[in-house]
Amino acid sequence: MAVSTLSSKPQPNRRASSAHGLFSLPVIVAALGYFVDIYDLLLFGIVRVPSLKDLGLTADQISTVGASILNWQMGGLLLGGILWGVLGDKRGRLSVLFGSIITYSIANIACGFITRVTFMDPISYYALMRFVAGVGLAGELGAGITLVSEILPKEKRAIGTSLVAGIGLFGAVVAYFTVKLFDWQTAFFVGGGLGVGLLLLRVGVVESGMFTDVTEQKHISRGNFLSFFTNSNRLSRYLKCIAIGIPTWFVIGILATFSNEFGKALGIAEEIQPGLAIMWCYVGLAVGDLASGFISQALESRRKAVALLMGVALVFGLVYLYTGVKSATVLYGLCLAMGFGIGYWAMFVTIGAEQFGTNLRATAATTVPNMVRGLVIPMTLTYQTLKPSLAVINAGAVVGLISFILGFYAILTIPETHGKDLNYLEE
Repeated sequence: MAVSTLSSKPQPNRRASSAHGLFSLPVIVAALGYFVDIYDLLLFGIVRVPSLKDLGLTADQISTVGASILNWQMGGLLLGGILWGVLGDKRGRLSVLFGSIITYSIANIACGFITRVTFMDPISYYALMRFVAGVGLAGELGAGITLVSEILPKEKRAIGTSLVAGIGLFGAVVAYFTVKLFDWQTAFFVGGGLGVGLLLLRVGVVESGMFTDVTEQKHISRGNFLSFFTNSNRLSRYLKCIAIGIPTWFVIGILATFSNEFGKALGIAEEIQPGLAIMWCYVGLAVGDLASGFISQALESRRKAVALLMGVALVFGLVYLYTGVKSATVLYGLCLAMGFGIGYWAMFVTIGAEQFGTNLRATAATTVPNMVRGLVIPMTLTYQTLKPSLAVINAGAVVGLISFILGFYAILTIPETHGKDLNYLEE
């Protein structure tokens, strides 16, 4: 049985990727796209408490209903990841970048009208709109990283994708201050407006040359999601790509999103604001993402760079949970530090793109991060289920233990892709 699932013959690429620099239009637009994506993706986590309070929910209901709505959004990301990933390999990277932004822009504008909804239960409407937004948001990062990976020379690929994510992740900071300066309804309208503006900016972006070349080869199967499950080697790489990202959303989806609950459990007198915790987490994440590309280049290894940052996240996660933090300032500082540790997010998505050939690259790069986001559903359900018996701290620790075991195993055993030529196909 052949071990390799790669075409043995490199595919001709008549559109030279070296013509594009780190600050070319596709890279800039991908970075701004991810900025808007993160703004909209994290907005519910930031406005969860104030928006549900305005809808008349109690503190206990805000925890349970908020987790439910978050799960609907993450379910949309899971479904959308498959939808946009397949479309990206079948119809092109740009088709995803246009279609996804239209979808989530409309959904976010619709969320701004939730207090005026009379034709259905507002909570159900909220969950439905976050589901639709999740479907739209699922396409942004994978398509952007795939496009940037394919147009940049391999010497600049890690730095280019890090710039996209590092700049984009500051969308969380803008989302937080938008809510602070205005109100949560206006924040949703701003998100929709940013999406419409980005849509106009994307008109001048050209398609990936690698993808265009593959479309001319009519016999090549593109975007076949099921092909990840028809070959053991390919399936192993795919599952490991997903596992690498799990610790990132443990930190964001559990430790930061439910930081108000952890603050109470730790005995912190000041009320912890989850929106502020998420913001500081993403500031650290943005810095970590910007650094990860340079770390990878210096170490000449994707694996070593990710393992190093994952170790940082683990150490500060343990400090967060078990050193008896009594200050809100310290807790927010730990969110910043943990955010830096999970700042391998761009590198993780880049690894997903680099592990697979051009005919499956967008499917992999789009589905992998959204599979991770979708795993927030079992994470939050496990956390909520364990809280009554183990209490908040230990319930979070159990979820974290599983997340980091899977993450470290995957990054230590997945094939290295630093400097890999991406101009090849999956058989």
